[in-house]
Amino acid sequence: MHVGHCRGAILGDSISNLLKFNGHDVTKEYYVNDYGNQIKNFVLSVYYRILEITEKKPFPYGKDFYPGDYIIDIANKIIKQKNIKSFKSYEKISKALSIMALDASIELIKSNLENLGVKHDNFVFESKLINDQLVNNTIKKLQSDKFIYKGKLLPPKGELSKDWKTRDQLLFASTKFGDDSDRALQKEDGTWTYFASDIAYHSNKIDRKFDILINILGADHSGYIKRIKAAVSAISQKQTNLVCKVSQLVKLFKNGKPFKMSKRKGDYVTVEDLVKEVGKDSVRFMMLNRSNDVELDFDFEKISEKSKDNPVFYVQYANARINSIFNTLNLNIDDRINIFSNDIFFNSHEIDILKKIAEWPRCIEVSELKLEPHRIPFYLYDLATLFHAYWNFGQKNKECRFVSEDKKINRSRLLLLQSLSLVIKNGMSILGVSSPKSM
Repeated sequence: MHVGHCRGAILGDSISNLLKFNGHDVTKEYYVNDYGNQIKNFVLSVYYRILEITEKKPFPYGKDFYPGDYIIDIANKIIKQKNIKSFKSYEKISKALSIMALDASIELIKSNLENLGVKHDNFVFESKLINDQLVNNTIKKLQSDKFIYKGKLLPPKGELSKDWKTRDQLLFASTKFGDDSDRALQKEDGTWTYFASDIAYHSNKIDRKFDILINILGADHSGYIKRIKAAVSAISQKQTNLVCKVSQLVKLFKNGKPFKMSKRKGDYVTVEDLVKEVGKDSVRFMMLNRSNDVELDFDFEKISEKSKDNPVFYVQYANARINSIFNTLNLNIDDRINIFSNDIFFNSHEIDILKKIAEWPRCIEVSELKLEPHRIPFYLYDLATLFHAYWNFGQKNKECRFVSEDKKINRSRLLLLQSLSLVIKNGMSILGVSSPKSM
């Protein structure tokens, strides 16, 4: 998995956490495109790497093959398993090699996701949808509903007409649901397009009684939204809501310059590299620190600082400082604090913090309504800023110190700190980030 995938995975996981926090039942699924030319080229890439390792044959670098070092890792794993005795003929071993290569790839993906703190409930394979006739059955249903017909498509905008082959093909009437064009369901060789398989997958989810579907899409799939929303409308008779969230690109910077940590061939930075460099908490918090629909600059200098400029550190340090106060008083921060009305007194700094705490339910409400978890790190950073400012003011003004010299604290202030810690822990939990008690 590369850094772009990483942002999408964290976005989807945090949306799931947010919905669960608000009491919804959520199922997280990873859709695997393991059918068609792309998977054939992937398996061939593994095969050629095996020949490179075992017979010193040069790898045929080309636009259709996968040159990344992870392919070498998969090839070595297959060789060590010794389930395939000879690699002389690709045709004879292609089926077994395809299964082993895909299994190794999924294992690698799951490992990358685990490093990010992401775990899916189901892995759904495109090949299974096709082999189980779900694509055929879905297409037949849409045909009976008059949403599929045979026709010709005009060349895409900007494409030279002389390079475009006009032919009769099976088309989905996507324009009936607001799309710009009707969409092809079969390739020239008669195999299903990705779109046909995607329609079947969404139909399967509707059959499983999911009332809201949420797709996390990469930056290059924003043009795909209209057609898949159209398909869901047709399948569900406009009864199922599909929401698509596009995860935009991530740019890595160090010393003010674009940065590539990995010298791996394949021209991308892996999730494994990134987590090793800065840790899971920093990766997750920073990936959510901007709206998903804008590009994100990931600055290694900033994330390494122990200062206000590093937002994940600043929020975690606030919780650690609060816990240090309870430790100083030999109190358990999770114990119930009983307080009476005549004990309640807050100064202006504490009132500012209370006002911010009171915004937490609204932050959660809007974040869920818009499926925008980036609002939470913004809120937590503002909350932490108020707390740290008050802490620093207390270093100069004894009356505003949380704990007096004789180790006493008024109960209203204690309750404020407990509430503040609870909000931070809940917010960080939604983001999938830890809230350490000491730093």
